[in-house]
Amino acid sequence: MSPSPFDPTYEDLPDVLPIFPLAGVLLLPGGTLPLNIFEPRYLAMTADALKTDARLIGMIQPTGTDDADSIEEAGRAGPEVYPTGCAGRLVSFAETGDGRYLINLSGVSRFRIREELAPVKGYRRVRPDFTAFEGDLDPQPDAGIDRDQLTNALKRYFQAQNIEPNWQAIEKMDDRDLVTFLAMGCPFDASEKQALLEADGPGECSQVLLTLLEMAGGGEGRGEGTRH
Repeated sequence: MSPSPFDPTYEDLPDVLPIFPLAGVLLLPGGTLPLNIFEPRYLAMTADALKTDARLIGMIQPTGTDDADSIEEAGRAGPEVYPTGCAGRLVSFAETGDGRYLINLSGVSRFRIREELAPVKGYRRVRPDFTAFEGDLDPQPDAGIDRDQLTNALKRYFQAQNIEPNWQAIEKMDDRDLVTFLAMGCPFDASEKQALLEADGPGECSQVLLTLLEMAGGGEGRGEGTRH
């Protein structure tokens, strides 16, 4: 099923946002993220989001800096998370025979956490601050990346990662969609994905992406720069 269209202005964005902390998962404005929802608290979160007009869920990464004991000592409902995430519109969903939701989120706008609220039905909620990212709701400029440089970096990266890409599909994407697709899909670590999320617009995101690809692929002039 697909929800009704949603073309928000800054004033339409909610004051309270459920968050889904998920390590190594990145959602960017304009990107699409499929999710398999099976934990009871996130099933409840999804059901509650579907009851709202905005149908927004905030994707955010745990920092990975704490454990169960420190979480309990801090009195939090879950692990410490990065201060910046991305709100996604629940654009389609299906219920499975075994009680799961298969959903797709479409990235709407990044946000910063202003305050974490008490959990509801086990899932976490925050007061989001969208102020710094109002531009995410506007038509975005071209990523402004050197396509030949990106292609060369991708070839080295895919070879280093033993990935067989669909070059035909890649070549058909425009620059901005390609940058979003690669930033979300490549297996960068959490801090690298966070750097992509917090980049100042598509142009800076593309440059961060290119740097990460060149580092991971052993780019020219970087010596033994390949990550392991």
